[in-house]
Amino acid sequence: QHNGYFERIATFPVYLNTDVDNETVAEIVASSKDGNTLIYTDGAAGLLGFVDITNPALPQSAGVIEMGGEPTSVAVAGDYALVGVNTSPSFIAPSGRLLVIDIASRQIVSWFELGGQPDAVAVSPNQRYAAIAIENERDEDLGNGEPPQAPAGYLTIVDLVGEPANWNLRQVSFDGVPGLFSDDAEPEYVAINEWNIAAVTLQENNHIALVHLPTGRIVNDFSAGTVDLEQVDNNENDLIELTASLSDIPREPDGITWISPLTMATADEGDLFGGSRGFSIFDLRGNVLYRAGNSLEHAVVRLGHYPEDRSENKGNEPENVTFGRFGKDRLLFVASERASLIFVYKLDRFGKRPQMLQVLPATVGPEGILAIPQRDLLIAAGEEDARGDGIRGSLTIYQRTGNNTYPTVHSADRADGTPIPWAALSGLALHPQDARTAYTIHDSFYQQSRIYKMDIPKSPAQITDEIVLRDASGILRAIAPHMVNDDNTVNLDPEGIATRADGGFWIASEGNGTVGDPARPVRTLNLLLRVSDSGVIDEVITLPASTNARQVRFGYEGVASVGRGSAEKVYVAIQREWADDPARHVRIGEYETATGNWRFFYYPLDARESPNGGWVGLSEITALDDTTFAVVERDNQANTDARIKRIYRFSIDGLTPLAD
Repeated sequence: QHNGYFERIATFPVYLNTDVDNETVAEIVASSKDGNTLIYTDGAAGLLGFVDITNPALPQSAGVIEMGGEPTSVAVAGDYALVGVNTSPSFIAPSGRLLVIDIASRQIVSWFELGGQPDAVAVSPNQRYAAIAIENERDEDLGNGEPPQAPAGYLTIVDLVGEPANWNLRQVSFDGVPGLFSDDAEPEYVAINEWNIAAVTLQENNHIALVHLPTGRIVNDFSAGTVDLEQVDNNENDLIELTASLSDIPREPDGITWISPLTMATADEGDLFGGSRGFSIFDLRGNVLYRAGNSLEHAVVRLGHYPEDRSENKGNEPENVTFGRFGKDRLLFVASERASLIFVYKLDRFGKRPQMLQVLPATVGPEGILAIPQRDLLIAAGEEDARGDGIRGSLTIYQRTGNNTYPTVHSADRADGTPIPWAALSGLALHPQDARTAYTIHDSFYQQSRIYKMDIPKSPAQITDEIVLRDASGILRAIAPHMVNDDNTVNLDPEGIATRADGGFWIASEGNGTVGDPARPVRTLNLLLRVSDSGVIDEVITLPASTNARQVRFGYEGVASVGRGSAEKVYVAIQREWADDPARHVRIGEYETATGNWRFFYYPLDARESPNGGWVGLSEITALDDTTFAVVERDNQANTDARIKRIYRFSIDGLTPLAD
């Protein structure tokens, strides 16, 4: 039994602390001792940021401090924030500082030269010590990009006795400790247990060292070892295929956390040669108590989050872990950087049998994670920022509310025990006779287009089957040979799906070029495909030549079907204006199946402006009756740039079709 699930209650894009036009990120996050103030590092802007979460559902901007370099990590000791700042002019001349910030006044009250480039900062549970991993990271463009590269990294111990100005710093060398690159440890992350033992990951060396902070003595060190993986994807071919086996893969852990005085968990991200795509639990002697195997990889596939373009690297790439006691529950949190998810596990006393409780959605690239048990809160810091892509560096706030609201869709397992792979769903249609069944599709990222069957009364809705589309009779190959694979599977850009009253489906595949402009030769036409229940393409319909002559980049986005037999009509929604269309008017196409005739009507888009150069268009259409439809109308912006995300109802009854 447990007391509830975590639920996202707020997301704070950290540009709200500066300016919407600035590149800003949140990498590592800590909190004040009362849990009411979040403190995060913004390496992109060289800032330390503060967020007031007195009301965690309504986080408020609380200002920033210039760091004079790149802040890499932050931890809190009493009234002070301890910030590691990288001031290195080059890889061969690393330097850095420890800044001590009074949280209440936002003032720098002391600082210390560290003699190298700091990566992670941790404070002991009793607030007596701090430990700083001085990585002195290598230049990956130098030679073969591998260690050793001088100068070597080390651990700095800070004795937190008296006022900050009087704190004492000590160094611990790792020279000769790791077996792989014995004179270049590159310490990555550090965590301290209640016995004042610091666990330090030496990631590139696939090694872990345990340091007794009172004495500065290395009390143990051990290799993180290797794993064997089955049923994973190691081929970046724009298909999710869980068929590969990998042997002797070094864990190369990044984040590390203590889950008891005797046991620790690692996020096995990988760097040089490894990355086991999961997490592990070790005891003090280095014995492996638990290995995640392929469970995280399968989970992210099941949830539609699998990063196919990382298959040949490190898959979902768990980067960080943290632990928290929430009431009687001992919880472990694992951040998957490439899948943008946080896994929540319940631990037994010894950590040998972690039980996955839930998976939480995060902003892109979660790096730092922070448990605040006294407030039933979890925080994730997202380090990716790309305004043009709708991605902003953010702090995501979760509260243990008792509600499990994510995911809304997941997939069942195939006969071999692997989940049905899916992602980037772009259309949805109900079964015409069975309201419990829906069908959906994915867009053009994946090489083999398919339809997914979905059981929607389940919570979450479950993808139960997949129907691979095939050009068995060569109809599509005759029109667009580049869209047909050697095995007659097809690589379309399906943006809309409709079920037919007579059985089977209509698929709208978006075109992406301009026919009439020689400077932008068309690569793909907008295609309307009639598909059987088994996925065979029975008919391919193109637009009239005069309409094609107007084509620009943004094409089909949705399809709807009404009527049956000779009375069937198909409607397509075109996303944006084409050549010579009036501003903010897009075309709804009507195709009469009995005659092959097309008619077009204008749909007026929302007149409001979208900021940041955004545009407004249609992205879905569904039939409510023979002449009435609902459309999704949206801009292409996210976060505070977003303005228009709406569903509108309209009728074509009585409308005059366009002349052309």
